[in-house]
Amino acid sequence: MSLPMTAAEAPDLARENVVFRKVVRRIVPFLVLCYVFSYLDRVNVGFAKLQMSDDLGLSEAAYGLGAGLFFIGYFLFEVPSNLMLQRIGARTWIARIMITWGLVSASFMFVTNEVMFYALRFLLGAAEAGFYPGVILYCTYWFPSHRRARVIAMFMSAIPVAGIFGNPLSGWIMDRFQGVNGWQGWQWMFLLEAIPAVIIGVVTLFYLDNDVRGAKWLTEDEKAVVERAIADDVAHQTVHGRVWDAFREPRVWLMCLIYFCFVMGQYALTFWMPTFVKGTGIESNLTIGVLSAVPFLAALVAMNLFGRSADKRRERRWHLVVPSLMGAVGFSLAAGWSGSTVLSLVALSFAAAGVLTCAPLFWSLPTAFLGGTAAAAGLAVINSVGNLAGFVSPYMIGAIKDATGSTSLPMYVLALSLVVGAGAVLTTKKQVVNR
Repeated sequence: MSLPMTAAEAPDLARENVVFRKVVRRIVPFLVLCYVFSYLDRVNVGFAKLQMSDDLGLSEAAYGLGAGLFFIGYFLFEVPSNLMLQRIGARTWIARIMITWGLVSASFMFVTNEVMFYALRFLLGAAEAGFYPGVILYCTYWFPSHRRARVIAMFMSAIPVAGIFGNPLSGWIMDRFQGVNGWQGWQWMFLLEAIPAVIIGVVTLFYLDNDVRGAKWLTEDEKAVVERAIADDVAHQTVHGRVWDAFREPRVWLMCLIYFCFVMGQYALTFWMPTFVKGTGIESNLTIGVLSAVPFLAALVAMNLFGRSADKRRERRWHLVVPSLMGAVGFSLAAGWSGSTVLSLVALSFAAAGVLTCAPLFWSLPTAFLGGTAAAAGLAVINSVGNLAGFVSPYMIGAIKDATGSTSLPMYVLALSLVVGAGAVLTTKKQVVNR
């Protein structure tokens, strides 16, 4: 590993900026494309629900359970998957993940009962396990921590992009292809939206590089600039070494709590947004798709503005606390405005802007102190434990909706979760996370 350069040897900041812009242009748009289809295949079940629940006789709780079972498979296979990525390389492993999840996602078109629905949701989680934390780990190979918040925010722009384009697309497919070849619209949706994941997975084998040294599109001088920046960053990390070092680190478990609180809100939006919008009196699937894209558009703007600001000021904690409280306010307002389409969209836009902004900014916290093999394990632990909220959140909403006929109470629970997450962020040490 290269040692950090002295002040006399340090490359000109303008030169470094040029090199990292080149790295961003090469890597980030492709990773965003991958994540758009990853997220779409993960959450398009929210749109399928509009038709599938009646066809299969699914209750609200049964749908919520099936949506959440994805995260049980995700939880069980997350750490092994991330360790495999570090061992055999990002290019091969990310390609494997994408091809596998594409095939499983397409298989949903054959679901005929609750058991098949539950089984495939579990398998989809197992297939996709490791993609998200793998990409976060991959970013640490290419970007120092003070450049990472903006990069991860760009990567996670895929979530609102998937909502902006995926929701109208899903609604259009379900309306346009209903009854074609004897299949339901939701069956066509699962098939057509899975195909790009398989294609991009094959492309990944030829496009991604495992590390800086293997990048033929960088000159030797440019590689040296990146490697020196990474080496300087590694010198500030405090947890390295073996896999079990991550499990023994108290800060890892604090990160799990914070991320769990944020994910509660994130998947409430992505799995239930079409249902929330339909509950205001909208019937057309395409119209539901267009309207449910509005909150994700607000989130796309907010998450990139906060990401740029966090990197510019090298401040993390308050850039997390503020959007998490925004999300809490948005959910609280949505609970009282559920009878109005316009007011609901305003509240949900506020909630989405806050909740989805938290995730990219959050990852600058653990990557500031985790390094080496401990980073591969630690990031996977945080992501897998945090994503258990993806099981709790949709199932909670479905169960309460079945019992009360309303989504107001779950909204307040989600708001409280975000407040708890904001409080936990404030317990982190300023000197560790603000670099």
